[in-house]
Amino acid sequence: MQPDRLHPQARAALGVQPRAPLTLENLPAVRQSMRDATLAETGRGPDVGPVTDLTADGVPVRLYAGADGVPVLVWAHGGGWVMGDLDTHDAFCRHLAAASGWAVLAVDYRRAPEHPHPAAIEDVERALGWLRVGGPGFAPAPIAIGGDSAGGQIAAVAARRARDAGTPLAAQVLICPVTDPAMAYPDLDGYGLHRDEMRFFWDAYAPAPADRDHPDLNPSAADPTGLPPAIVITAELDVLRDEGERYAARLMSAGVPVVSTRYQGLVHNFPRKLALFDAAHAAVAQVAAVLCGLKDTPQVAAKSGTGAG
Repeated sequence: MQPDRLHPQARAALGVQPRAPLTLENLPAVRQSMRDATLAETGRGPDVGPVTDLTADGVPVRLYAGADGVPVLVWAHGGGWVMGDLDTHDAFCRHLAAASGWAVLAVDYRRAPEHPHPAAIEDVERALGWLRVGGPGFAPAPIAIGGDSAGGQIAAVAARRARDAGTPLAAQVLICPVTDPAMAYPDLDGYGLHRDEMRFFWDAYAPAPADRDHPDLNPSAADPTGLPPAIVITAELDVLRDEGERYAARLMSAGVPVVSTRYQGLVHNFPRKLALFDAAHAAVAQVAAVLCGLKDTPQVAAKSGTGAG
């Protein structure tokens, strides 16, 4: 570790969630550790009007500030596909809904290793289908997808699959995303997320004989042409930094509108930890600004079936 590169708030944050060995036997304790640290890391979040726990075609979801005609951001939480839930990301979703004016639909997808790939993407797609047909009792316009960390991988895959199915989404929001199973990481293990943890996550989510080169597991292997506009947020001291930025560059090279920002001195998935990082609020504001800029554009309105705005 090179302390001079580490933001003081990041240095203080490293000890908030006690680190425990990440093994199959210890996974229940690690999951609980993430839940136990949530309030200290995220705070409670603002009031955003109605917040409702629902079932989307059998999938548990939590809807923030939904109403007829309000655009909706579907959110896939992080946690290496094995941890995280509606409560660990509740404050983040509240902040995002409050800042953007979009409703947020958080998806409590099935987690690995009990439910490996493709369970998570199936659940997110089921929630998207339920939303499109007015399952929550209102017609959303438009619909975007987003996720943090492993949830970013789910979101990127869902965006590509929606394009291929002829039901394109308005945008993709990718925060510190997993985008490449090659695990060619920079030497940043000392700043939180460790390559050995990523190896555990990948083995839990896509165990052999899964083809990790398939675009449903490797977003970087997919044709990026025609994918929805993207915002990609990375952290300087995150092992996932380079693959997230490579993915953003790949989108840009295909003509996809992209906002890609690296936050200096910060660590993996800092935007979720709104009680610890001033920069988390800046990142949420940046995402909100991009979403606000998208929701009224003719291109997005046309994709969402609402007509030109």
